[in-house]
Amino acid sequence: MSDSALTPSVSRLPLRAAVPFWLSLFMLPLVLSGAVVGGVWALVPIIATWGVFATLDAALGLDTDNLDPQTKDSALYWHKMITLIWPPLQFLMIFGLVWYIPRADHLGPLEIYLVTVGMGVLSGTVGIVYAHELMHQKNKLERWLGDILMCMALYGHFRSEHLLVHHRHVGTPRDPVTARYNESFWRFYPRVLTQSLLSSFRAERDMLARKDLPWWHISNPFWRYWMLQLFFIVLAFALGGGLGALVFVLQALAAIFQLELVNYVEHYGLTRKYLGDGKYEHVKPRHSWNASQKASNWFLINLQRHSDHHYKPDRRFPLLQTYDEDEAPQLPYGYPVMTFFALFPRKWRAMMNPRVKAWRERYYPEIDDWSAYNKARHGL
Repeated sequence: MSDSALTPSVSRLPLRAAVPFWLSLFMLPLVLSGAVVGGVWALVPIIATWGVFATLDAALGLDTDNLDPQTKDSALYWHKMITLIWPPLQFLMIFGLVWYIPRADHLGPLEIYLVTVGMGVLSGTVGIVYAHELMHQKNKLERWLGDILMCMALYGHFRSEHLLVHHRHVGTPRDPVTARYNESFWRFYPRVLTQSLLSSFRAERDMLARKDLPWWHISNPFWRYWMLQLFFIVLAFALGGGLGALVFVLQALAAIFQLELVNYVEHYGLTRKYLGDGKYEHVKPRHSWNASQKASNWFLINLQRHSDHHYKPDRRFPLLQTYDEDEAPQLPYGYPVMTFFALFPRKWRAMMNPRVKAWRERYYPEIDDWSAYNKARHGL
C-alpha cells in the first residue's frame, strides 16, 4: 500500500481536497441540456460519463496516494457534503424531466429514449454510487438518503442485499453478486436480479425471526422500500401521465443495469478459500479487484478502491486506501473501460481469465482443483 501522501488528522480538510469528487455535478446540466436541446445532444451525458472519463484516466494515470485512515470524520465536511446534497438535486432533476418530457414537442421517440438513458446514467452511475456510500453510514439521515436514492432506481432492496448478504458472503456461493469464473455478464445479469432480491428478503426475514417477529412486521425495511418506490411511480404518473411513468421506470432500469455491470466487474472470479465445516477464510483485500485510475475514482468517489472497501467497509470514501499488486489484484483499466469490455464475453474472458488464473497461483498454490469454485459450489 502506498503511503506517499499520508495526511495527518486535521480539524477540516480544505475544500480544494474535495473539489475533484464534485465532478458529478456536471452531469446535471448535461442531462438537462440533452432534454432541452434534443438531437445529438441527448447522447452527450452518456458519452461524457464513460468516454470522457476513460480518456481522462489514460491521460492522468494512477493515483496511489492515501489519506491517513485515522482522519476524523469531522475533517471530511466537504467530502461528505457532495453525498448529502446529491439526493435532492437528483430528485429535482428526475422528476423535473418526468414532467417536462411529455410536454416537449421537439423530442422524438429516439431522443426521449436517449434522454431517459441519460437520466439513468445520472441515477445509476452517480446516484447509486452515492447511495452505496450513504447506506454504509451509521446515522439515520444518511441511511434514509441512501434508501431514497435506491428507490428512485426502483432497487430499494439493494441496501439489505449489500449489507446483510454481499459483505458477509462475498467470494462464496452464498453471495449472488460475486461473478463466477467464466460466467458472462449476460448470464450473470438475470441470475443476480432474481437471486439478490430473494437473498435480501430472506436475510431481513431471518433477522426478524431471531427476534421472534414475522416477516411482515413493520420494522422490516422492505415496507420502506416498497412504499418509497410506489410513491415515486405514482408521483411520476401524476407529473407526466403514462409517458412520465414510463420514462421514470426506464431510467430506473438503466440505473440497475449499470449497477450490476459494475458488480460483475468488482469480484469476477475471485473466491474465498473454503476451510471446511461450513467456514471460509476472512475477507481480505485480495478478494476484490482494485483500480487506482485517478479520474474515474474522482467521478465514482473511490468506488474502484474496492479491495479496501470490503476489507474496511466502515471507512468513508476519502479514506479508502489503494493497494499495489502485492496485496490486491489490479484491473488493467478503470470501470468505464472495464464495464464496456464486460459487455463482450469473448473479449472479457481473454482479458480477465488469465488474471484470475495468476491470482489463484499467487495466493492459493495449494488448491489443485478449482472446479467447485468455478461453479460456486465450494463448501456446499
